[in-house]
Amino acid sequence: MNQQSTGAFPPSPPPEQIVFHRSELSVIMSLYGRMVAAGEWRDYGLSHLCEMAVFSVFRRTAENPLYRIEKRPKLRNRQGQYSVVGMDGQILKRGNDLKTVLRVLERKLIRAVE
Repeated sequence: MNQQSTGAFPPSPPPEQIVFHRSELSVIMSLYGRMVAAGEWRDYGLSHLCEMAVFSVFRRTAENPLYRIEKRPKLRNRQGQYSVVGMDGQILKRGNDLKTVLRVLERKLIRAVE
């Protein structure tokens, strides 16, 4: 059986996904590499959804994410499109400059040397 379009309703385009750009991923992966080298992080996950893109960071694979780095372009003119969300859902930092927002996580690398 052939299905033919009746022409009454044009096919709707697939929903557009929000994704991280290569330059954004470069900044995130640079931080991720340093945290892996320090032994803090071990795994990550990427999600590209209709309203946001999420980079989740895990200490162990089977756990809930330690942090989520979210990109929500709709918030660009309000609080800022990038945010870092903690394990408990609390927003740790948000803004429009990704490097500035990620500084909240870089503080975890600074440790006192005895």
